[in-house]
Amino acid sequence: MTKHVAVLMGGWNNERPVSLMTGTGCAAALRRAGYQVTEVDVGRDVAEVLAALKPDVAFNALHGPFGEGGYIQGVLELLQIPYTHSGVLASALAMNKHQAKILFKAAGIPVTDHTVATRGDIARSHIMAPPYVVKPIADGSSFGVFVVKGDASHPPQEILREDWNGGEELMVERFIPGRELTCAVMGNVALGVTEIVTDLTFFNYEAKYSQGGARHILPAQLKPKIYDKVQQFSLAAHAALGCRGLTRCDFRYNDAAGEDGELVLLEINTQPGMTEVSLAPEQAAHAGHSYEELCAWLVEDASCNR
Repeated sequence: MTKHVAVLMGGWNNERPVSLMTGTGCAAALRRAGYQVTEVDVGRDVAEVLAALKPDVAFNALHGPFGEGGYIQGVLELLQIPYTHSGVLASALAMNKHQAKILFKAAGIPVTDHTVATRGDIARSHIMAPPYVVKPIADGSSFGVFVVKGDASHPPQEILREDWNGGEELMVERFIPGRELTCAVMGNVALGVTEIVTDLTFFNYEAKYSQGGARHILPAQLKPKIYDKVQQFSLAAHAALGCRGLTRCDFRYNDAAGEDGELVLLEINTQPGMTEVSLAPEQAAHAGHSYEELCAWLVEDASCNR
């Protein structure tokens, strides 16, 4: 019997365009793989829509807090519809960068020094010695992230704008210069390590989604022991939060800091981008899994109680 897969996409936050790209690509791949597919542009009535649709599996292609933070996962648990990627608790922990870093540190994974403060306090004066990074505690695609350079005379004032939607409490963390690395985990296997090269200050939204914004070097040209460490820490982070399915960990590596450099985990993504040219599918292809095979694997891995 052909499985009926509802691909959940869109939503109503900053990352709607990215989610629509991901969902459209995954839906097409699943159709090519032989599944019956319904694309669902998620609105506030998603529970009623899914209850009427009665799919065998929900493929979560949503991004942002509702799709990644445990909310849609809770809806799917209530409806008892098997779903892809991580469950309620793992998703909520990963979306909250502050709580995730506490657990990563407890698991022995290196992270940057950080503090949490209100945007008013952060904007008033330097809350730590520059250079540092200001970012929302729970958002994705680098929305609302500011790199405060070492010679900055004051913190970013943009966080005080009336249209700011990055939350009242923000995270401030020490800036790590150097190279941007990322590694996906598929099930219990760490895939290859990619270096992301961009002319911008960091791998921000523009670099991620604009034409020519960044180059992907896979496999990353690293010392073997550093390459292995990135994979080991990715697996450890995936396990520390109790993640399932596909995740992707982002790192900074300062190779000028001592003999082995300084490697730190920035965050884990429980809903990594899934267009054909996104980082995780690229790494899966490097490991011998086609885009269609990766999407099909996620569907077959789907369950409740994740």
